[in-house]
Amino acid sequence: MPLFKPLAGKKKLATAANLANLLPTGTVLSFQALIPSFSNNGSCLAAHRYLTLSIITGFSLICFLSSFTDSLVDSNGKVHYGIAWFNSFHVFNQQENHFDEEKAAGEDDDIKEICKEYRIKPIDFVHAFSSLLVFLVFATNDSDVQNCFFPRATPNENALMMNLPLAVGAGASFLFMLFPTTRRGIGYADSVAHKK
Repeated sequence: MPLFKPLAGKKKLATAANLANLLPTGTVLSFQALIPSFSNNGSCLAAHRYLTLSIITGFSLICFLSSFTDSLVDSNGKVHYGIAWFNSFHVFNQQENHFDEEKAAGEDDDIKEICKEYRIKPIDFVHAFSSLLVFLVFATNDSDVQNCFFPRATPNENALMMNLPLAVGAGASFLFMLFPTTRRGIGYADSVAHKK
């Protein structure tokens, strides 16, 4: 008798989609598109080093904070996007002006009740730091960044930089599969519509 039951096809696709949501693929692609101009294709002057460092810092911040974003659906089926806080969930696209005051009050109470379930949990920090680590490894492995900050790397350093992204990416993917999250970031509305 097998020890593990094989996953169904839909379960495999859901796991792969979850990894796509958690790993910083969009951030890495955006970084790869912008870094050649910021680093002057690796021929860095002092200004280019500051610009390269600023883009790495900015994308690192985006990568970290995006782990706390989520999407929720109220009782009317409307999707709301926001960011988790320690005591609640701050909704970005909540309308301030409503025409029907009684209906608006009911919607606001419903959203406030749902938001309490979406507050920050310890697993969110695990995912945020893992995602940040993956981005930083891939960012520093870029040839333009290496030429800018590490122009005279030794063969041992080159071997480390060549194998580190694979190891960190595999480790983070394994960690994300061991400790899954129900959070869906902004931009994944088609797979979002979930209630906790």
